[in-house]
Order: sequence, then structure tokens, then C-alpha cells
Amino acid sequence: MQEELGILVQAQYPLIYLVTSEEERAEQAIAKIAQMRTSHRHVYIWTVTHGIVEYGQPRHVTQHNTVSPEAAIEWVVRQREPGIYIFKDLHPYIDSPGTTRWLRDAIASFKGTEKIIILMSPIQQIPIELEKEVVVLDFPLPDMAELDRVLSQQLEKGKNRRLTTEVREKLLKAALGLTKDEAEKVYRKAQVQAKRLTEEEVEVILSEKKQLIRRNGILEYIEEDETIDSIGGLEELKRWLRQRSNAFTERARAYGLPQPKGMLILGVPGCGKSLIAKTTSRLWGLPLLRLDMGRVYDGSMVGRSEANLRNALKTAESISPAILFIDELDKSFSGSTGSADSDGGTSSRIFGSFLTWMQEKTSPVFVMATANRVERLPGEFLRKGRFDEIFFVDLPTTEERMEIFKIHLRKRREDIARFDIDQLAKVSEGFSGAEIEQALIAAMYEAFAQDREFTQLDIIAAIKATLPLSRTMTEQVTALRDWARQRARPAAASVAEYQRMEF
Repeated sequence: MQEELGILVQAQYPLIYLVTSEEERAEQAIAKIAQMRTSHRHVYIWTVTHGIVEYGQPRHVTQHNTVSPEAAIEWVVRQREPGIYIFKDLHPYIDSPGTTRWLRDAIASFKGTEKIIILMSPIQQIPIELEKEVVVLDFPLPDMAELDRVLSQQLEKGKNRRLTTEVREKLLKAALGLTKDEAEKVYRKAQVQAKRLTEEEVEVILSEKKQLIRRNGILEYIEEDETIDSIGGLEELKRWLRQRSNAFTERARAYGLPQPKGMLILGVPGCGKSLIAKTTSRLWGLPLLRLDMGRVYDGSMVGRSEANLRNALKTAESISPAILFIDELDKSFSGSTGSADSDGGTSSRIFGSFLTWMQEKTSPVFVMATANRVERLPGEFLRKGRFDEIFFVDLPTTEERMEIFKIHLRKRREDIARFDIDQLAKVSEGFSGAEIEQALIAAMYEAFAQDREFTQLDIIAAIKATLPLSRTMTEQVTALRDWARQRARPAAASVAEYQRMEF
């Protein structure tokens, strides 16, 4: 990014929008670019609290009467010497007619002057009047090399100044996705707690990293204790996932394999779609980040929703390889096609930004999405190549229901020989895995209330008292199956077996 910014400065682009929350790092990068020029440029910084101050000077050494945005831009226009003028957090004022007009006048006056305005903000907000004039850049989070310098500085202050290459790499990878300040804090915390930085402190760093990311409120770390073997049935889907368990390794790249993009899991509610996504994290040994689309949308400020999505995706990329989990994708984007009337087009812009990111991303972020209502999904999501595979999870077969009963009974009792699994599987025809588990829990509550052990008859009674979704939503389930027959890959059986199944 610094190289691209340097090229834009050298090419005399008059207006650059730098999206970042790391002001100090960005300022240092810009100052370095200014010093590398043959004709040295001064760097000035504007804030609404201090006005314009030259970079490196004390804050009280301000240019007179430059606190207001319009006055500051007017001052910049009057300057004759080449310079780079950084405006911090101008986004709350940029929609003002006066500020927008002054910026357009400044851009027009900059021709041949080697003056550049850089708008620096964590929120991207550009008025339509400036869209043709501005170049937008995302300032990336620190890479391994930058984090290595931060780690070296912390090691100099501690007792263990030497680390093996392997331990150093683990400490650096644990901090990926943090800002420079956050990395410094978490390394200091690890040193304060353990008086050292070793492989054992990786968990301290990861724990703090999770808290920092959760603070954002959009991405959430998910830790799942269950393994993929605790899911009954879905053998074809499991086989597909196991086959790709080493897909993000350097060995896979050397073999010539491309990085997997993602998968979409469609199916009946309660059949294990979300659990599959969560257990894949353990199978592949990758962190699982849940993207809460409900929290992405923010009506408090124009452009905030798009900035939320960009920041979340940028964070996911910075800690990759990782799995990005989006549950119930159909609810997240179902209203995107007609959002101009309902939310001013925010949903459409969010949808377009997400599609563009999925198409163009080169980082090893594997998108795992689930959906229940395929008819609500925009057609662009289902286009071939958007996901590596689209799987359909149907209601479990008799054999799969037997396996599901065994899994849930073994979780609760060591001896399950007293239960007739075959009978339970037959009685629960049309039940999803979640409904089977809830029926078992209901049977246990009934027996617990009577101060006795639950029995086969308790489970059968609970099953018969339950009306499964397959009966209450027959039309929806039938329509989903009809759609999946020709367009999705079955999660429970081979293609040949799937085509022989009766719907």
C-alpha cells in the first residue's frame, strides 16, 4: 500500500482518501514518502481540535484560525510551496456544502503545484460531488515484518531476548490481525503476566486478540468443542471437508492447488448446517470468525454500514488462513434487490461489496455460509464459481437417525444398550437432528421430574408429542428439495445415490 500511495503522490493526485484507524502508522508512512521525494514536501496535519500543525511540531504551534474545515482548506489553497496536507476525521463535515465546495476549489487550484490533500479516517464517506476526484486506499494492518519489529522491541525490554525461529513465528502469527498499538499492548501484557515471552504465552496473546476483535462487535470468535465425528450422517459433506483439511498449506500450493474459496450449505432447519461449519474449524485447525450481518447494518450514519463490512473483511484477511462463517445468509441479503425504497440502497451496496470481495479476494479466507430459504437468495450468490460447492442437507434417513440417537444418548449415558435404537429411528421419521435432540431432552426432563431414569417409552412419548417442521412446513421443504435435486450436491450420499432417492 505504501508503494501505491507513493506513486499517487508522485503522480500528483490532488485528493486521496486513506481509510485507517492507525493514525500514527499512517502519518509515519506519509512522512517517509514526503522525505523520499527529490523536491522535499512539508507535511501538515489538520484536526478539528488543533487546526493545522506541521508534522513533527508541538500541537500548540498551530496555523492561526484553521480549526474550522473551510478555513483550513482555504489556508491550504493559499500556500505556494509543495506540501502534503493530512485532514484527520473530516467525514462528519465533508457533506457540508461549504466543505465540499472548498475541496473542489482546492483540487482545481492544485494543478502544477505539487500539493495534495489526504483525508484520513476509519470511516469512508465521500459526497457524490467528489466521487470522480478522489482515490480511496485502505491502509493495511501490520504484516509479519512490522510485527517482528514490535516483538523485537518488547524482547529488548524483557529477560528472554533470544527466541527460536519456530517460537518467534508462533508469537507473530498469534498477533496477526491486530494494529501496531494492540500488538504492543498484548506483548507487554504477556510479559507482565509471565515475566517473559515464550511459546507458552501464545495463548495469552490469542486470548487478548479475541477480546480485541470481539470489541468490534461485528466479527466474533467461535470456539467449538465438538468434532465433526459428533455429527450424524452427512458422509459426503464430511468426506469433502476431510479431503481439503490441508488445502491451505504450502504443500498444497507447491502441488499447484488453488486456495478454496468457500461453500454454501442449504437445507432444512435443524439438520446440522451450522454445526458442520463450526466443527470444520477444528478439523482444519483454523480460527473460526462469525460475521454478524445484523451488526454490519448501522443506520446512524451514511456509509457506516459499508465501513463496518470493510473493516470486518479486512480483519478476517489479516489473520488468514481462517474460516469466515455467515449463518442464515438468506436472511442477511434477502432484501438487497429492492433496498432502494426500504433503506436507501444500503443493503444493495453491502451485497455488492460482499460479492466483489468474494470474487476478487486472494487471501486464504474460506467462506462458510448456511441458508434455509434458497428462493430468498439473490441469483448472483448461486452463480457457478462464487462458491467451490453448494451442498444440500436433507432430513436424516433412517440410518442417519439411528446414528444421531446413538451420538446424543452417548453424550448423556455410558450404557445405551437398553435402548432400541432401531425403533427410535423408525418412530422419529421426518425429524431433524435438532428435533431428535430436543425430544430426548424432553424425555429426560419428564423422568427427572418423577425422580427416575428415563426410558425408551419416555423418548417415544416425547417424539409423538412433537410436530416436526417437515409437517408444519411441508411446502417449503418440498420446494427446497425440488430445487436442490438439479442444482446442489447432496451432503448425505453420493450423487448416484442421491438421484435414486425418493422425495
